[in-house]
Amino acid sequence: MSTAVPAPVAERSAPRRRDHARDRAPRRPGHTILGILILAFMLFPLYWMVNVSLQPAGNAVATPWFPVDLTLRGYSTAIAEQGGNLVTSLVISLGSVVFSLLIATPAAYAMAHFKFGRWATAILFGILITQMVPGIVVANALYSAYTDLGLLNTVGGLILADSAAGIPFSIILMRAFMGGIPSSIIEAAYVDGAGHVRAFFSIVLPMSRNALITSGLFTFLFAWGDFLFALTLTTTEDLRPITLGLYTYVGSFVADWSPIMATAVLSSLPAIALLVLAQRYVAAGVTGGAVKS
Repeated sequence: MSTAVPAPVAERSAPRRRDHARDRAPRRPGHTILGILILAFMLFPLYWMVNVSLQPAGNAVATPWFPVDLTLRGYSTAIAEQGGNLVTSLVISLGSVVFSLLIATPAAYAMAHFKFGRWATAILFGILITQMVPGIVVANALYSAYTDLGLLNTVGGLILADSAAGIPFSIILMRAFMGGIPSSIIEAAYVDGAGHVRAFFSIVLPMSRNALITSGLFTFLFAWGDFLFALTLTTTEDLRPITLGLYTYVGSFVADWSPIMATAVLSSLPAIALLVLAQRYVAAGVTGGAVKS
């Protein structure tokens, strides 16, 4: 004796059957293979850099495809001769992050929640214009100014130069994010007796954590990889970021690529570590302003 399924039950089970059929749909292996090939192509320079850094002394062209005789001699040489430059880059990058956020965060908050009238568009346009000026123009102008101010070959001078690019980007990013914070939340803090400063530190900053991390990360990456300002604003060997140290290292040790590649690997580790640790904050910080606005 067959039992008929009631119509409502059959209608409710139909979408489930379609969902299961969709889940059981065959995956296209061609897309997976293509993705693996693209990823391997993009990561091959990194693999080759690590491979050469672990090889004994010799030419990079003669390096085998797979490491056989592994040695850490290149890393010991790189740390002994370029360790000071790594520390210099770390100090400059962290200083640029701190200085950029100290300037950009309150500026972004003011532009997002204070009424500037027609001046708001002009200010934002001026900030965007600063991002379009070629770096070599800024570097040459800073060289003349630094010569008069005595800031050549100083950590503070390089921090100011790198912050010149980090501050406009941070203002643009954090303004978009802070503009999505409901004004009613800030006004409620005012009703409770908080002033502008307390509302900024107690309400706005905690809610803007993703944007702060994203801005700080991009500022750090720019300062860490800066070469133009380092080359223009330093004229002695006493102060050299790792990018400039690696540039001069190639000319001195071109016959032995192991220390050069070891230095390149060491200089890549901070950026890779920060990107891995902050990737979810970066995704939320970049898209937060667009989603909330």
